Amino acid sequence: MNENKVSLSAKNLLKNYGTKNFETRVLKGIDLTVYQNDFIAIMGPSGSGKTTLLNILSTIDKPSQGEVMLADKEIARLSNKELSRLRRDKIGFIFQDYNLLDTMTLQDNIALPLSLNGVSGKECVRKAKELGDMFGLSEHLGKYPWQLSGGQKQRGAACRALITDPEIIFADEPTGALDSKASRELLKCLKAVNENGRAAILMVTHDPFCASYAKDVYILSDGLIKCRISRGGERKEFYDRIIEVQSSMGGDLS
Repeated sequence: MNENKVSLSAKNLLKNYGTKNFETRVLKGIDLTVYQNDFIAIMGPSGSGKTTLLNILSTIDKPSQGEVMLADKEIARLSNKELSRLRRDKIGFIFQDYNLLDTMTLQDNIALPLSLNGVSGKECVRKAKELGDMFGLSEHLGKYPWQLSGGQKQRGAACRALITDPEIIFADEPTGALDSKASRELLKCLKAVNENGRAAILMVTHDPFCASYAKDVYILSDGLIKCRISRGGERKEFYDRIIEVQSSMGGDLS
């Protein structure tokens, strides 16, 4: 267990969909703590609740029951204005679809969250260039999204998520639209960001290779966390252990 600051904690999360007599329970009591230097991957078969869990933890959805604490605030008690401020200041999102604006250069896309917050143009450019360099995008900052590869666009989206210095990054299948080379490049960058202490990362993925870049893998099944696998040695060894657990639980976790 990490002894550092808690970025997020969830207690007894339940999530039901439907009406009273026709309810489907998707989450059945999830407890999870994310520390400030954690890199966690959540895996599970289709219908296990992993995307629902990510949406609740990232404030996109609300639980039917239970508590989520983010940056020392209980999400359910926040007003819409306070929730918007929390998302702006403490959370970064990376989605499978890059969500870059085609009419803006990559540098302007990366800097957009700061610009919307009223940060000076000079500071926006400085931080965008700093992150661009970290993610191997220095030569592409002046290009538009349609001029970039999928991997370059996703690394740009990751830079945009990081530019406000959030406490935690939520990544929903971040390599889902990428080939193996682009996936490796993105994951190496995210791993470096986490190891440098810039942000905790909570990532949903169906891909054991992607999950092997995390420090811990939580496997969901039928709305519950069934097991946790912690990385102890080399990434390849961790990958093999994930595959082994995957096989023991019935194979495909997509």
